Amino acid sequence: MKIIIAEKPSVAKSIAAIVGANNKKEGYMEGNGYAVTWAFGHLVGLAMPEHYGITGFQKENLPILPQEFKLLPRQVKEGKEYKNDPGVMKQLKVIRELFHRGESIIVATDAGREGELIFRYIYQYIGCTLPFERLWISSLTDRAIKDGFKTLRPGAEYDNLYASAKARSTADWLVGINASQALSISAGYGVWSLGRVQTPTLAIICSRYLENKDFKPQTYFRLKLHTSKEATAFAAHSVDKFDARSLADETLVQVKAAGTIQVTAVERKEVKQEPPLLYDLTTLQKEANSKHGFSADKTLTIAQSLYEAKKISYPRTGSRYISEDVLEEIPHLIAILRAHPLFGKYIDGRFDTTLNTRSVNDAKVTDHHALIITEESVTNLSKDEQLIYDMVAGRMLEAFGERCVKENTTVSLDADGVHFSCKGSVTLVPGWRAVFDAKDEPNNGEDENSTLPALVEGDRLLIRDCEIQEKQTKPRPLHTEASLLSSMESAGKEVEDEQQREAMKECGIGTPATRASIIETLFSREYIVREKKSLVPTNKGLVVYLAVKDKKIADVAMTGQWEEALNKIASGKMDAATFHKGIEVYASQITTELLSTAIERTDNRNTCPCPKCKNGQMVFYPKVVKCKDENCGLTIFRTVAKKELTDGQLNDLLMNGKTALIKGFVSSKTGSTFDAIVKFDADYKTVFEFPPRKGDSKKRRSK
Repeated sequence: MKIIIAEKPSVAKSIAAIVGANNKKEGYMEGNGYAVTWAFGHLVGLAMPEHYGITGFQKENLPILPQEFKLLPRQVKEGKEYKNDPGVMKQLKVIRELFHRGESIIVATDAGREGELIFRYIYQYIGCTLPFERLWISSLTDRAIKDGFKTLRPGAEYDNLYASAKARSTADWLVGINASQALSISAGYGVWSLGRVQTPTLAIICSRYLENKDFKPQTYFRLKLHTSKEATAFAAHSVDKFDARSLADETLVQVKAAGTIQVTAVERKEVKQEPPLLYDLTTLQKEANSKHGFSADKTLTIAQSLYEAKKISYPRTGSRYISEDVLEEIPHLIAILRAHPLFGKYIDGRFDTTLNTRSVNDAKVTDHHALIITEESVTNLSKDEQLIYDMVAGRMLEAFGERCVKENTTVSLDADGVHFSCKGSVTLVPGWRAVFDAKDEPNNGEDENSTLPALVEGDRLLIRDCEIQEKQTKPRPLHTEASLLSSMESAGKEVEDEQQREAMKECGIGTPATRASIIETLFSREYIVREKKSLVPTNKGLVVYLAVKDKKIADVAMTGQWEEALNKIASGKMDAATFHKGIEVYASQITTELLSTAIERTDNRNTCPCPKCKNGQMVFYPKVVKCKDENCGLTIFRTVAKKELTDGQLNDLLMNGKTALIKGFVSSKTGSTFDAIVKFDADYKTVFEFPPRKGDSKKRRSK
């Protein structure tokens, strides 16, 4: 019997249907000579320091550099301890029994670095020695799965990919464990989290935030002139900008006195805009954030669900190209979209049906090709799923569409020696832009006119009006998830050109598959928050950044170099042992740096003694008051029965065991308001105490 192992149950179900494993068992499906089982992502991972006999955070233990890394099942926290996840142990038992019964294994975990690691860690943990082959597919359609089974590859061909995945895993352990412990020891309070990719990403956000807040705007003035020709009005701006209002006033008088303005030069240029490349995951995440406000994690989750529903190709791709053989499928996929309400009119109206092959390059297809739709019909999608599907489908139409042809006009004008300019743009052939009826972003919004009259050199036009515009220089905006993803992709460098960004992918920080989780980690650590679309560091995040900003751990470029090295290991161009040795040296260096770093309390949060453990300090946060002693962890929520308690009321509760009478609580059952005292019960849970009433001394727990 052959054992097939997938990354999750939904994928296993699709594969089982193809191979005829239709008998459902506990933890697997069986039939036709196959047993199809699954993981739930990473069932097995690297053991924590305590499994090497190292407990607590102690300076003399650092750096921790295991000679051999131990593997353990995924852990869950029970009380104060971590224990094996019961669900994981149950599934590992199923997998172990199947591996012992089988004659060979077909690896069907996701075809990428992390998918390879998921299988290999399970295989190694169980101690299995069965031969295995690799199923490598880019979509879960029936045809793709069948084709994949016809081209199974020996497992050994993916040893370099596993070496890269294992190197990534151990590097993150070495850097994360040592850096976090070193900074926590140095700080002397709290537990501080640092990471190989997490911390440079925080540095990108914090450095932009501080640059933005420290920016001192400079005021300048500019003239805006209104004129027209043959009933077509347009505006022009002065070429010069004025630092002083008085100079702008003098120039305005001079222009108005002139009465007319003369066209001194007209430059018309036909511009052909190539269609954009297909989406990879990062580009999809950036545009979904810009257009729909989706987080990177939300976009990945939706794309993954569409992939598992067989609607789109594998989403965790870093390539924006497809190969020649995939190009053969594109006409059929475009024909499928003819029935789509958004795209049917565009497809029927295409003048040139020849496919643009800009996104076709066999050499630039990495583990998986760019995101495209599949031939599966699309029904019953949620609103958000439909948005992401339409983005992928529309981008596919754009990428293989005609070039957009525009005529751009630049006009120079003169009013008694004061120079003005304006720009205009006319679309001659919409081409790929007709897919979404996309409007081009102007190069400079204040200089651009959508249409200009037919101007020629020597035209003299009446000045209808002229005004002074007061402007201020602006800082670079705070990072959004879209701009952060761009910075991660280009290792913090500001790169606008699409081709340059593609070339820099090898040295970006993180991977398309991991960037969303890195950003989410910063949220979960309370290092950053969202303010509308902007990413803003918290006081805690700034404290960490200011402590490490000049240290190796925050070096974005170095982290990008590690990512490039991991790619070289995967392609067989670099030895994993050499990389590991370098990471050990790096971990030792950052440990030394961080142990000599002081973290100062800059958040100025209120504190008071903990009434429960008597040892810790209660720290006041925006939503909770919490004991700093992890073993105690007493937590009091600010909001009780829809009433937010003030610092003073909370302080009374903690110091005296109860508050004064508080008005304005709202009953969750009736919606009516009531007044009460908040106090602790014997277990330090908050309960209500009501003012004495005749024959009434009721007490009830707060919610």
